[in-house]
Amino acid sequence: MRKISFSQLFLITLTIIVLAIGSCANYQIRDDVFVEETTATDQESQSNCDPDTVYFQNTILPLVVSSCATTGCHDKNSHRDGIILTDYSSIIRTGEIKPGDPGDSEFFESLTDNGDDLMPPRPMDPLTAEQIQKIEKWILQGAKNNECTEGCDTSNASFAKVIWPMMEQYCIGCHNASFPGGGIVIGGFDDMVALAENGSLMGSVNWDPGYSKMPTSKPLSECNIDLLQKWIDEDYTE
Repeated sequence: MRKISFSQLFLITLTIIVLAIGSCANYQIRDDVFVEETTATDQESQSNCDPDTVYFQNTILPLVVSSCATTGCHDKNSHRDGIILTDYSSIIRTGEIKPGDPGDSEFFESLTDNGDDLMPPRPMDPLTAEQIQKIEKWILQGAKNNECTEGCDTSNASFAKVIWPMMEQYCIGCHNASFPGGGIVIGGFDDMVALAENGSLMGSVNWDPGYSKMPTSKPLSECNIDLLQKWIDEDYTE
């Protein structure tokens, strides 16, 4: 049998150690990151909406995308400060969301900061107290990647009760006086009527060719689009 020299034995041993360290490094994940990444792969869906539950896909995602994931801030191209807020996994990971603990979640803290770190940054309008409360409740409920669906009731398509709340959730963050995305400001009833009459409202929400896709992250639900169309067909019920 051929004898192995000391130098050869040393090289073999060193190689084994390096390979072992490299393989172990792939599994050295902090507990909180492990929770975030495994949670990000699961999405909970249910047919009926629980009024006491805040759903990520229905409420949190459109709100965050409209207010924070804008050009120059936290969309995928800009990723200001390394933060991307365009989808569940990125919001959890780069926003350092700690499920169940809003006070230790960097993203939530930035919404309530009293100093220069307050988000959205000025001159953009801050989130309302109600919007912040929804985000806080979602985190307290475990910051789940959840959504719900329910029957579409188009019997009421009034501006005050249905259309404007929809705009506040999906559009105002990108189209307010402080941040007029694409040069478009949606400040109230008259602005909405003007957009409807020139065709850009339905063209954008339907993602029709030749129009900017709105919202940019994902289309409005079929129900919301139907509500907008009914509002238009009924001559802009206030």
